[in-house]
Amino acid sequence: MKLLKTLQKQITIFDIIKSSDFHVHLKKKSPLFACSISSSSKMSKKKIYVTRADVPSPGLELLQERCDVTIWKETYPVPRSELLTQIQGVDALFCLLTDKIDKEVLDKAGDRLKVIGTMSVGYDHIDVNAVKSRGIRLGYTPEVLTDAVSELTIALLLATSRRLFEAHQQILELWSAWSPVWMCGAGLNHSTVGVVGFGRIGQEVAKRLKSFNVAKIIYTGRSDKPEAKSLGAIRVSLDDLLSQSDFVIVTCALTPETKEMFNDATFAKMKPNAIFVNTSRGGESAALQRALENGTIQAAGLDVMTPEPLPPDHPLLKLKNCVILPHIGSATMWARTEMAVMTARNILAALNNEVMPAEVK
Repeated sequence: MKLLKTLQKQITIFDIIKSSDFHVHLKKKSPLFACSISSSSKMSKKKIYVTRADVPSPGLELLQERCDVTIWKETYPVPRSELLTQIQGVDALFCLLTDKIDKEVLDKAGDRLKVIGTMSVGYDHIDVNAVKSRGIRLGYTPEVLTDAVSELTIALLLATSRRLFEAHQQILELWSAWSPVWMCGAGLNHSTVGVVGFGRIGQEVAKRLKSFNVAKIIYTGRSDKPEAKSLGAIRVSLDDLLSQSDFVIVTCALTPETKEMFNDATFAKMKPNAIFVNTSRGGESAALQRALENGTIQAAGLDVMTPEPLPPDHPLLKLKNCVILPHIGSATMWARTEMAVMTARNILAALNNEVMPAEVK
């Protein structure tokens, strides 16, 4: 009886302070308190399915405090058959860019599914038209990964231009001599850098490029960007950008207009000493392969590719002048944690019929 009264008092306290920071602190300090809350009112909680086990815990905890959460138990993508089974009867789906959410998945979900939150800034893995036609809300995670992706873009640019992966391989092969032009690469100093797509990430890349004393930053896009003036960036046509740039950096979103923008014709317009860096979405791999093999361009650095992942025998992986990373643009702990939290908040807001932090309209 004494224990029951104690639990009742704790629940009363929780009702008063559940939205405060003190609630979080108290919950962590008292296992008994945590147990008394998590076991209450299960039937009234919304059901959520999460498609990966290693989602950063702050995002999962936000959902678990308020909802009935089922999580795919592995750290690799949920199998299609499992997704089609688990999506049935849930109110919300927490997914990743590796999960294809199409008409078949939505049909299995039925009318109960109210919101999809994807832990990504891109949402080309989701059939947006099918989602919207069913009145399902869709959340994504822009902005929180901007710094991480722009940092990775600069890192990839330097690794490619200064031939860091080739140099490391020389160490492994027991290099024994130095010569004046051995392992020389292109420098950013006094170069012209073209940025294709001058949104949040493109602007942050340009900001970081300034510290390398580049001669000129040019960009292409539908309209002038007011932020460009403070960065000294000039808008030009795509053709002018390709012909003038020593480095071409692609940071644009995937749209019908930008899909496979870089092809044989596009690469042919670039300088033969140009270096191509792509951290947005994968393009036409065969065209890039030809451009690198034929000397149409000097080198490429990719964090995205088509298909993804590339098969281990893909020709691009055999080229010394192509640096490829496994789509890790947003891979800082801060960014991934913020992405998980934003995804959770998007889902909770939609379930409460509130404004989502970031909704695809």
